[in-house]
Amino acid sequence: MPSRTLEAPAHADRSARSVDPAARRRLRKFLSYYRPHIPLLAADIACAIVIAATALALPVCANWITRNLSAAAGPEAAIVAILTMGGAMLALVGVQALCTLFVDYQGHVMGARIESRMRQELFEHLQKLSFGFYDRERTGQLMSRITNDLFAVGELCHHGPEDLAISLLKFLGAAAILAWLDPTLTGAILAAFPVAVVYALYFNGRMNVILRQGKAQIGAINARVEDSLSGIRVVKAFGAEAEETRRFAVENDRFLAIRRAGYLSEAHFSVGMEAFAQLVTLAVIVAGAVRVAQGALDVADLLTFLLCVAILIDPVRRAVNFVRLWQQGYTGFQRVMEVLETEPDIRDAPDARTLGRVRGEIRFQDVGFTYRIGGPPVLRGVSLDIRPGEFVALVGASGVGKSTLCALLPRFYEATSGRVLVDGRDVRDVTLESLRRNIGLVQQDVYLFAGTVLENLRYGRPDATRAEVEAAARRACAHDFIRELPDGYDTDIGERGVRLSGGQKQRLTIARAFLKDPPILIFDEATSALDNESERAVQQALTELARARTTLVIAHRLSTVRNADRIVVLAADGVVEEGRHDDLIAADGPYARLHRTQASL
Repeated sequence: MPSRTLEAPAHADRSARSVDPAARRRLRKFLSYYRPHIPLLAADIACAIVIAATALALPVCANWITRNLSAAAGPEAAIVAILTMGGAMLALVGVQALCTLFVDYQGHVMGARIESRMRQELFEHLQKLSFGFYDRERTGQLMSRITNDLFAVGELCHHGPEDLAISLLKFLGAAAILAWLDPTLTGAILAAFPVAVVYALYFNGRMNVILRQGKAQIGAINARVEDSLSGIRVVKAFGAEAEETRRFAVENDRFLAIRRAGYLSEAHFSVGMEAFAQLVTLAVIVAGAVRVAQGALDVADLLTFLLCVAILIDPVRRAVNFVRLWQQGYTGFQRVMEVLETEPDIRDAPDARTLGRVRGEIRFQDVGFTYRIGGPPVLRGVSLDIRPGEFVALVGASGVGKSTLCALLPRFYEATSGRVLVDGRDVRDVTLESLRRNIGLVQQDVYLFAGTVLENLRYGRPDATRAEVEAAARRACAHDFIRELPDGYDTDIGERGVRLSGGQKQRLTIARAFLKDPPILIFDEATSALDNESERAVQQALTELARARTTLVIAHRLSTVRNADRIVVLAADGVVEEGRHDDLIAADGPYARLHRTQASL
């Protein structure tokens, strides 16, 4: 089972720590994504500092103009002084605009690059995870993490550093100017800020919970959409459009309820912060006017005080935006980390060796398997030896583990007990890539990718020439029908090969296996749903493909494996019978009973 790193602390005393170890580790991981962009990040923060500094300089310039009006020698001198300072202020505004342009563009580019790197890392990790992970997870949820969640992370990576830098500098700078103008009034204003902080932290916690619920629910919506649209032909065949609409409405309404609760908390947060800003401004106007009347403050200083209070409030507004970005971005990052911290069930051993082209000898030694710890066993003590080049059919009732046994060979799942060997080497001692390079699969559930016939055939060998592709198609009895397609090998076959018949899709998968040219072949028979002509073509292609290869066939129709070198009958307790068709019929055992049952249908 995959190991996650989100377990609760093992000892109660750990809960007293200020920061959870998992949270610290994730924070370090988050910050590590900035490492390749340190020069750009430094430039972004430098521009943010300049933005804050110019914003603070403007009220000081205004104070200088107001104070020096009366000190000027005459109107002309006053105008010259005003225009000079006005030019300086205009230059400050120009510098501020240029820095803001840099921050908005280059900062967004940096965030997009980090987002892109995370998305690539997440996708690569998803490729490494084993079948067991995908047995538990829904595709829509994973798609939500790789798209919606990472977009929010990108926004946080861009706006987070600059908002923090600007907010901190503006707040400290404005507070310093205010304290220089009137320490008493400044102290009274700053004393009110802890109330705003407590208020913000309360609704911040509420928004965090709701945002996590919302991201999980949008994943559920994606899963519902993906499931419904992937099976749209089944939906229409059963006339179930209304039922699918009802199911989607249920998930959509749940998401709406979560969004409504989130917007309520966000509204309380934003309104509270805005009200706080307005109250502070009002208090400054009233208290400042009183201080002017008392002679403790002059009009020039009151004007500067009001301008600086506006600057002091801006960090509060930015804090509102930063908290929103933090909640959305870091919540999304945590959901991404939950996947990245999921260890693959199956991986290369530290000393795994590369497996060259094998002869094809296969041995299952006392193999047992369960899909989950403590779950019911699917396989018990299965032992089976297969000679190189032998054609072996696995038969038995549904659920006895025929497909599971074959899935252990390429290590799609790991045997719970016993060993699986290829040419005498345990499959756990060789690299996954080299092991799977030696095995070809023609599965019952045919899957073709959206694209052309040529792209699908080259999937296992992207470097194959067109001549090699056509040769493989001929051997799979697919070349003739491919040539009749509108654009031949360059025909777009649609999503999952929807524009092809079942027999055509099956022959393409066989051609793909021919092109790979593996010494070991696993064929999960899928001819039962085909018409007679398609079945004959597929059987002919299969016979050609199996020649001179070790072949394992999962047989559902016993008539298709009469000529197998050996037929192995699986039951709940493992291998119960094996031999050639005629010998097993004569023995009148489990195989003969299965054969009679199918013949009577």
